Amino acid sequence: MSGTYLGMPSFPTAAAASTRDMRLRGNLRHATHTIRAKREQAVAELGDWQELRAAGAALKERTLRHLDHYLEQLEAAVTAAGGHVHWAQDAAEANRIVTDLVLRTGESEVVKVKSMATQEIGLNDALARAGISAHETDLAELIVQLGDDLPSHILVPAIHRNRDEIRDIFRSRMGSRGRPAPKNLSDDPRELAEAARLHLREKFLNAKVGVSGANFMVAETGTLVVVESEGNGRMCLTLPETLISVVGIEKVVPTWQDLEVFLQTLPRSSTAERMNPYTSTWTGTTDEDGPSDFHLVLLDNGRTDALADTVGRQALRCIRCSACLNVCPVYERAGGHAYGSAYPGPIGAILTPQLRGVGSELDASLPYASSLCGACYEVCPVAIDIPEVLVHLRERVVEGGTVSVRGRRTTIKPAKGHAAERAAMRAARWTFEHPRALRAGMRMASHARRLTPRRLPLPGAGRAWSDSRDLPRPAPESFRDWWRRTRGPGAGSAEVRERGERRDGGAR
Repeated sequence: MSGTYLGMPSFPTAAAASTRDMRLRGNLRHATHTIRAKREQAVAELGDWQELRAAGAALKERTLRHLDHYLEQLEAAVTAAGGHVHWAQDAAEANRIVTDLVLRTGESEVVKVKSMATQEIGLNDALARAGISAHETDLAELIVQLGDDLPSHILVPAIHRNRDEIRDIFRSRMGSRGRPAPKNLSDDPRELAEAARLHLREKFLNAKVGVSGANFMVAETGTLVVVESEGNGRMCLTLPETLISVVGIEKVVPTWQDLEVFLQTLPRSSTAERMNPYTSTWTGTTDEDGPSDFHLVLLDNGRTDALADTVGRQALRCIRCSACLNVCPVYERAGGHAYGSAYPGPIGAILTPQLRGVGSELDASLPYASSLCGACYEVCPVAIDIPEVLVHLRERVVEGGTVSVRGRRTTIKPAKGHAAERAAMRAARWTFEHPRALRAGMRMASHARRLTPRRLPLPGAGRAWSDSRDLPRPAPESFRDWWRRTRGPGAGSAEVRERGERRDGGAR
């Protein structure tokens, strides 16, 4: 697989292939069900979970409303602590900034903390084009990188791989990027982890430049926070002489006290732990303690446009816990690669089309990559109403309209291939606005119920939908007629009762 998501097909096309991969589906089913069960137990331990959830949503919402203020406060605090702040409007600018900073050090290798933002902008490929090797140090990210693969999960990027596959990847590819795996390496998790530890230890001890993201940025002190489970992040954050952190502008929180909420909800929602094994914080630079040169790259890349959407902006609350992926029936069957983005699953289906727009076939298909069951909303620790945003984005795809693009209000055209849907929705709207037409249509459907086919004969999405399910037969009478017969004037007369009995008998 290519190291980039660019050029990937639309979600339905990609999902049609991935759902036929039985090994992939087995790996996903086992992993997501395990994580889901553990998370339920961890969350149940807190009697005030719903209050924490509401508090997290309110904190994020308040911060987004005043984002300009908190970002300026953050910049001032980071600078006062000895750091350097860079602003990147898009992926190209962020990649250029980071590449120039690395080249300035004279180094040709960097070690990386797991970072969704750097995946989003394709930083590794940009560094490679400049002759710089980026070494992923998160175990799952290492597996993905050695396998020339792409991450398929926010929390567990190699969730689509099993132990046999990981062993084979380590045996065949680890030596090409450093210390090779033992020749007799088995698929025992302890042996796999030890092989990765020995391989990465050389990288940690020799690296002069580290690259990271951040889970949170504290505006009042200029502090950055990374939470992780392996300790590799702490090695990258403390050993190199230069540290470059690429962070989305939405990751800022106003105060240290605000972290109290998120450091309770994030570990329980992601790894089902009461607290993260490693929580690393750093503020600027300190003599003889950690990196002597710190750079913070604040990434927009469509976030300001999402912020301008009063419905869609709630996607920016996301704290990247991945709980929505683990409960989503669509993700469980299709896998993360089908979403064609660094952000798979339900959150990716609403975040990616806002960051990248809906101009491509892939991005226009993502709002439809959901059954709208609502399970994602129920588990989200910051109460993002993902189904609401999905429906909102579907309207944008079908109808077009005015949106923000690179900070400017722009009118976009409807996506191709939705003319029939637009016509059907407009016809439905007209019908619901005219009660007599609605009543006549319902009666006609009731009378013709015996003629209703079990499959849609027309080609396209409708036929594909009915290939795996029967069309529901219309009721023998509409609700309006039932109400008039049972509750309306003369409902108790013998004639009306007889007419209803004949109709009920016909239904049987």
